[in-house]
Amino acid sequence: MNEAGGLPTKNFATGRFEHADPIGGETLAKIAEERGGSATHRCMPGCVIGCSNEYPLPSGKTISPIEYETAWAFGAHCEVSSLDDIGELNWLSNDLGLDTIETGGTLGVLMEAGIIPWGDGKKALEALEEVGKGSPLGRIIGQGSVFAGQAFGITRIAAVKGQHMPAYDPRGIKGIGVTYATTPMGADHTAGYCITANILKVGGIVDPLKREGQLDLSRNLQIASTLIDSTGFCLFVAFAILDNEDAMPTIVEMLNTRFGWSLSVEDALALGKRTLKVERDFNVQAGFTKEHDRLPEFLMKEKLAPHDIHFDIGEEELDTFYNF
Repeated sequence: MNEAGGLPTKNFATGRFEHADPIGGETLAKIAEERGGSATHRCMPGCVIGCSNEYPLPSGKTISPIEYETAWAFGAHCEVSSLDDIGELNWLSNDLGLDTIETGGTLGVLMEAGIIPWGDGKKALEALEEVGKGSPLGRIIGQGSVFAGQAFGITRIAAVKGQHMPAYDPRGIKGIGVTYATTPMGADHTAGYCITANILKVGGIVDPLKREGQLDLSRNLQIASTLIDSTGFCLFVAFAILDNEDAMPTIVEMLNTRFGWSLSVEDALALGKRTLKVERDFNVQAGFTKEHDRLPEFLMKEKLAPHDIHFDIGEEELDTFYNF
């Protein structure tokens, strides 16, 4: 993401972090193994991915895992370059029951407000400890990024439908911007992971810096992801589905065998479409309108370095997303 210029840094001020390597996966794996931890960890027997890790901290605790989103949220987003500081923030968030993306986003808002110095992991940890104390500052932090912004008069908040954006800048990776804006969940990368074709060249190639093709890419991925989530499969099987023409028919065959169904691939995708529209309808009944399917204004106005571009997929185009 850093090389692609899409790693949100200093509260989405730029797309590259000069200290990305010290908080990256290679460094994490090296330190974890040197300390007796593990660079990979499997949440269930038989998994061939092993996307988790076990990272021993100098304090004697072991955090499992320091995930990519977490390393970014407490790291590049807040300009913190110490994996140990990130690990302590991760451990405390888990202990408090806080989502690490939202919490890292909130700490970035506090840095934007001058409450915590940029890049100061120790001060960030002190602030996060206030949540456990139930102090006024802790109660503000515990309510998330949008609430914290309102409390301190900060309007530059990277959130959609009240949920903070993950570790991909929608100006440098425009497909994920469509997902952030349109998914019923709010800014949720897992709902339609356009990093596949935008950056990783999985399931085709769609230029991440151009408008063309992004709406269709996000829509197709959101439909497929909704189906996968509904089955109980790990979402990482999406990569196999995108690059293996036998994968989706095999999943449908598994469903048919398990439940005695006779679905076709088209039938299964129709279930994904139906589920997505049910989620959308729930939001409508809860009072959401098309105005909630928007990115924060600053992303349309501020150009992202190093690409010098802004998010330019217009409201009228976003409003056609659910035309299926």
